[in-house]
Amino acid sequence: MYHSKETVTGPTAEICERIWLSIAEKRLRPGARLKEEQLAEIFEVSRARVRQALSVLESDGLVTIVPNRGAFVAEPGVDEARDVFHVRKQIEARVVERLIDRITDAQIPLLQAHLSKERQADQRGDTSAIIRLSGGFHLLLAELAGSDFLFGILRDLISRSSLITAMYRSRHLHNCGPDEHAALIEHISARDKPGATQIMLNHLQHVEDELDLTAEAPTTRDLRQALV
Repeated sequence: MYHSKETVTGPTAEICERIWLSIAEKRLRPGARLKEEQLAEIFEVSRARVRQALSVLESDGLVTIVPNRGAFVAEPGVDEARDVFHVRKQIEARVVERLIDRITDAQIPLLQAHLSKERQADQRGDTSAIIRLSGGFHLLLAELAGSDFLFGILRDLISRSSLITAMYRSRHLHNCGPDEHAALIEHISARDKPGATQIMLNHLQHVEDELDLTAEAPTTRDLRQALV
């Protein structure tokens, strides 16, 4: 599920979710123009509602709104891509530290239940569910760590990471990795702070290593084809 830094509900939330997922699944390419009129027709809402959704996506760094030209899927550069993963490593290492200090035995099954959903989605080859659940796992860690501050930062970083992987990952499917998540849960359960932290760092490095940060931006695709 798409997690915005702003509180959105109803049709606006649905528009944001579907645009974000289309980006993450590489159906909607970075640089694609997001025409208000066409989006309003696709989602059967007013152009004002579309503008609201685009504004939310802009605040989260997924959309760029150019005066007198319109809205476009953002195109993060190579330096930004590297910066995002650098910061994610720092933030998620801190999340793991806080989580191990706070987590109770009763909360461990929450992580295991989420992992089970990831494995089921992986077995089905359900791309949409895999993308939602892989990012959701990291947000669940931040939620259980009990820091609204870290949760908010990580939510933004995960959204930007989805855009970056859509732009620079050579494979179509972005699977964050249930096996590595399972290893992380094992170390969290054992309250092994150094081990869990290292697994998290290695995990994020594996994701970053799959990016081709020398590649040019892919060509855009038709808006209706991406969202319908």
